[in-house]
Amino acid sequence: MSATRGDGSGLPTLVVVGATGAVGAVMLDLLSTRRDAYGEIRLAGSARSAGRALSVRGERAEVLALAPEVFEGADVAMFAVPDAVAAEWAPVAVRHGAVAVDGSRAFRAVRDVPLVVPEVNPERVRDRPSGIVAGPGCATLSMIVAIGALHARYGLRELVVASYQAASGAGRRGIDTLYAQLEKVGGDRALGNRSGDVRGAVGGLGPFPAPLALNVIPWTGAAEDGGWTSDEVGLRDETRRVLGLPGLKVSATCVRVPVVTGHSMAVHAVFEERTGRREAQEILARSAGVVLCDNPETYEFPTPSDVAGTDPTWAGRVRRSLDDPRGLDLFLSGDNLRQGAALNTVRTAELVAAELTA
Repeated sequence: MSATRGDGSGLPTLVVVGATGAVGAVMLDLLSTRRDAYGEIRLAGSARSAGRALSVRGERAEVLALAPEVFEGADVAMFAVPDAVAAEWAPVAVRHGAVAVDGSRAFRAVRDVPLVVPEVNPERVRDRPSGIVAGPGCATLSMIVAIGALHARYGLRELVVASYQAASGAGRRGIDTLYAQLEKVGGDRALGNRSGDVRGAVGGLGPFPAPLALNVIPWTGAAEDGGWTSDEVGLRDETRRVLGLPGLKVSATCVRVPVVTGHSMAVHAVFEERTGRREAQEILARSAGVVLCDNPETYEFPTPSDVAGTDPTWAGRVRRSLDDPRGLDLFLSGDNLRQGAALNTVRTAELVAAELTA
């Protein structure tokens, strides 16, 4: 890449694809509040979104219809779009000379596309033969920074995970569906006492296979072989790739809960070495991207409503396993739109931008 950029700033030109979506909106907020790594920033979206004006870095910018010419002269392109859109347009960005940083699942399992979490494996961002860098899914991102820090000390062998995933993990439609269902059941104290009464009250289910209001749903993602879901298989495969542990044993059950924003995880981790509760707490407390909130005596532990709108993964309920001195149990919460999606893409793109301007 040339050190002279199109806007004369000497900084890379960025394209944000999917700027009008739920994750895209968080990306624009992050771009406006973090260290400025770019010269020109272009916003791109669907034809339906074209012409809208959005704020980024304190200025209004018009959303451009997604087309090949949007990437002319661009250096980095961040994608916050559905899988099919990313699969089609990330290669287009690369052909026009940009490095594509994608947050969808389109490239997570592709061999020549690095799967990057800057707090865990930042060096992988430079190994991108296809010109594309991918990020894990929101469930994986809700735990991987904390688990990666513990792995560096103890050597991870096995994970058993139960996730509690917010409605916003299903996009704006998920949020709207939860609020609509809550309005329909609100104030009716008779609901939830008989089979099917909540289902009858809420009517439309939106993107969920069962009512979410007054309920939990043991299913997120699409169906996979053997009764697993794509989120559960993805959490396993993504954790293996990010940590460089292809044989890691992972068992996950992903559950949708009636929370607007914030994924949580109950994690049982087994390591190569004996663990210690105090030492594990100290490791988490000093790890970048993690905040320790763990004082059982005063009932201090992370909850999704408390961590929504923040960037770190919050860790609490840290315990050494009662039955295995090599095991740790802990509870993690993080904003799935920030730490679980937008922030990872933004931070990965910043690594690329720093490389291009070095």
